[in-house]
Amino acid sequence: MTFTWTDLITLDLGKLNEAVTEWKTAAEELAKLHGVVRDGLVKKSEAARWEGVNATVTRDFVRSAAKEVADLQREAASIHLVLADTHAELTQIQKQAKALAEEARQGDPSHLPDPDMGLLVSDAGGGKVRVEPSMCDVKGPSRRTQDMVRWYAETLTALVSHAAEVDAAATRALRASHGADPYNAGHAEYTSLDQDQLPRAMKLAALGKEAKPAQQAELRRLWQSLSPDARARLWTAHKDDLLAAGLFNPSVKQVAADRGSGRHGAEDPGWRDWSTRTKMQLLVFGADGGDLNDASRHMKHYLDDTGTPMKLPVDKMLTDNAGFQGHVDRRHLQNSEAAWREEALAEFERNGGRPVAMPVETANADYSFSEADPNWYYAVGSARSNVTGVVTVVPDADGKPVVGLDYQVNVWDRYNWDEGKGVHIGKFQIPDGEMGRQHKVGLAQEFDMAGSSSVKHYELGSGGPAPAPDDPGRAGERSDPGRHARDGEGEIDR
Repeated sequence: MTFTWTDLITLDLGKLNEAVTEWKTAAEELAKLHGVVRDGLVKKSEAARWEGVNATVTRDFVRSAAKEVADLQREAASIHLVLADTHAELTQIQKQAKALAEEARQGDPSHLPDPDMGLLVSDAGGGKVRVEPSMCDVKGPSRRTQDMVRWYAETLTALVSHAAEVDAAATRALRASHGADPYNAGHAEYTSLDQDQLPRAMKLAALGKEAKPAQQAELRRLWQSLSPDARARLWTAHKDDLLAAGLFNPSVKQVAADRGSGRHGAEDPGWRDWSTRTKMQLLVFGADGGDLNDASRHMKHYLDDTGTPMKLPVDKMLTDNAGFQGHVDRRHLQNSEAAWREEALAEFERNGGRPVAMPVETANADYSFSEADPNWYYAVGSARSNVTGVVTVVPDADGKPVVGLDYQVNVWDRYNWDEGKGVHIGKFQIPDGEMGRQHKVGLAQEFDMAGSSSVKHYELGSGGPAPAPDDPGRAGERSDPGRHARDGEGEIDR
């Protein structure tokens, strides 16, 4: 049976919690009984001074009874721990699903310049979640609303898949704990779902770049489910494979900041629109020869009218613009690293001083490039960014914790020219609104831009600065032999 959205939000976790309590009590009582049998019957039987067939049979029976009680206790303890881990996992997933569904339903009336309308969430069957606007937009299709619909649908569907995978892992673990023989207890012992999920994660990670998108998505969900101890083992064994699988893909909303210019090709172009297009083509040529390579490339792609996503060279953005690098350091790293370090050290202590790994992610934060950097001002304007990564704690030679952070910077935006956006470069000047109209009349098309930096590492609490971005080399410059081949290249990892 397929696990559905309805199954997830109506799941009675109270009954599951009752089962956790009952099995905990059963394991504790069996532990007491085993103590009585072991310290009472078995010791007395072994110490008794009697010989013969009856003595041999009785001793064997007492030993067998003691073993069965011990087996029953181990089985009950295993079932209790599996159920407890399952309850914790499903509680967290259900709570997140309900919160996101309510957030989608309410929308954001305070968002400017236009409020975010509420969205309807329903069961689409087959483990999928349907999200749609609660009302028609009198202004026409809003790109921001479309992005919201997509993000909520994908995120909520992923939560359904995650719950289904936890449920399946629990089923396998319970079957293995109980075994197939109702008269013979004591089979596989579990202390958590890690014993089922970690081997699966190791197998998926070993596929490396050969893993299919669905397998990569499952691997990322397993990463979230694993304990800090199991994550550390997976990270140590398959760091590069995990990164190739998109482990650091941001989970926060990647949506357009505004509604955009409207429906593509909704109107017929006039002579003024063709004149604007010619000016923009001249701008592309002029900017390409004047150190505005990224601005030129993005405008060219806009005029190419394909609408396909483009990858942002984030290392280059950070290298080119010290203000943006400072924004990332202050807003994403310095604001978070103390809390990350404290939480990771607490996990390290709880794990008995053994290595742990903890996923981290910061919230969205906007950054606006100024006209002092015309290349990125016209290429991107304002963009949203965040940091994703993993904090690890490992013992040094003396057993003292070393706290490290591996992270990447993620940036995204939508390339558009809304009302109020014009351009003035040298002798070229195009008034507000005219370039955005190119989208409306079908001579150009807005597109998504997103990218991530190289993965960097540094020790939290060392007092040193964050590492500098990788040298972007000639990426995007006129002397870059591959730049034209990459124009419009996109599969943007979301």
